[in-house]
Amino acid sequence: MSVHLHATCAGLTPPQASYLGAICAGGWRIAAPVRVAGGTECLARCPCIDAPTQLIRSEVGCALTFGVEDHVVLALQVAVASTAGSFEREELVVTLDGQPVGVDEVQVDHGGRVHLVSCGAGLVTVEYHAIVQRDVTVDVPPTIAEKLFAVRPSRYCPSDLLESFAEAELAMPPDPADRGRMVGDWVFGRLRYEPGSSGPFETAVDTLLAGRGVCRDFAHLTVALCRTVGVPARLTSVYAPGVFPMDFHAVAEVATGSRWEVVDATRLAPRQSLLRIATGRDAGDTAFSTTLDGSAELLTSYVTAFVHGDLPIDDTISPVTLP
Repeated sequence: MSVHLHATCAGLTPPQASYLGAICAGGWRIAAPVRVAGGTECLARCPCIDAPTQLIRSEVGCALTFGVEDHVVLALQVAVASTAGSFEREELVVTLDGQPVGVDEVQVDHGGRVHLVSCGAGLVTVEYHAIVQRDVTVDVPPTIAEKLFAVRPSRYCPSDLLESFAEAELAMPPDPADRGRMVGDWVFGRLRYEPGSSGPFETAVDTLLAGRGVCRDFAHLTVALCRTVGVPARLTSVYAPGVFPMDFHAVAEVATGSRWEVVDATRLAPRQSLLRIATGRDAGDTAFSTTLDGSAELLTSYVTAFVHGDLPIDDTISPVTLP
């Protein structure tokens, strides 16, 4: 099913075109060849792409395929959070063996959106694409309820198991913001980023012992250690222009007195360019795909994220928040 979530500014409007990977006449990479009504293929020119912008303007998307033997109900979290910025264009397309499949959207916390897909056997294809201008962030103090939720141990961040380690290894300053940044610095120096080095069930403790991992492992260890030293922390999945290798990305958000501050211990992408997807206790709440019923095998996954213009420079010290 083709769901045109936003289509206010594109040069070609639905159903004339769908994005997902060419380079338009203006020189910008779009997420597939633009398909024009009638079956012809061209490089479309979107007037909004040529407009000068003061804020970061990003283009993100993904293409996923699943093999289903019998039936499946999938919960997808691939759409940019509704709070992330101003949407110039957004489209979600789900098909089963080339035929449209119905999609139900569920609004969740922090602007997140879960898309539910139910279908029978066959090849399921998910294509998502969005052009978003990130809004100027306004600091919103964490609520007591949010801090209580974010300071407790969770499935992949068992902070209670790290108390003795943190007491022996980490000398923490009194300011919660400084603690969060120091934990991020410590994780950055302790772990080695190694694609494919961890599995979906590894916890922050496993990562600490292994000394290596991918972005979710860095984020899990950061979140767990922050909670251990009394700093509420949560995990956020994001699109990350500049990250390499390109994939869905995960970062920590830590609660200070006046804001939720982004801590990315991988330092693989500038924090100013990140676009929020989902927010939760750990990866169990923010996975891009969760099987609720039946079974499905992820066959292929392709993610794209880039900005129109130069990437911002991140000094890794100044506070950055996500809208």
